[in-house]
Amino acid sequence: MVGVILLYVGAVLLVNGMGGLGRVDGRSMAVMNFMVGSLALVASLLQLIRAQTPADFFGVATFFLFTFTYLYVAVSIWFDLDMRGFGWFCFFVALTTIPCALVTYQGGDLRFGTFWLIWGVLWYMFYQANVPGRDFGRLLPYTTIGVGVLTCWIPGLLILTENW
Repeated sequence: MVGVILLYVGAVLLVNGMGGLGRVDGRSMAVMNFMVGSLALVASLLQLIRAQTPADFFGVATFFLFTFTYLYVAVSIWFDLDMRGFGWFCFFVALTTIPCALVTYQGGDLRFGTFWLIWGVLWYMFYQANVPGRDFGRLLPYTTIGVGVLTCWIPGLLILTENW
């Protein structure tokens, strides 16, 4: 399930990065965010139904961080909402990635522990862009694309092809 989600998170981050560069229309971005958010919602709910241990529920909670991110973006862009609420959600998620990374490191997974920290930086950048209004110029879109490709798309493909 993780490989599937990562593959499509990589796709939505690519589209969102291109949108930040002005190469994708906002409503078109919203559609992709809605599709990926919906996929993540179904996966998260399936995992929730199957969850039995605290570790299972931890995994479900982390899936929902991604789910709500993309659904929040989709709805906000589609309805032309103020993105400050999304920014504050990103702040919450950025803080949450720190214990996620620590738990993942404690479980012995250095790659995903590091990914959590990288994802946290990206979420924090979105907080900075949407709440205090920091202008990152082209850095934020390119970072979004890079994070999507290097921590989501490629690992997702490797997991799905059993080459991880």
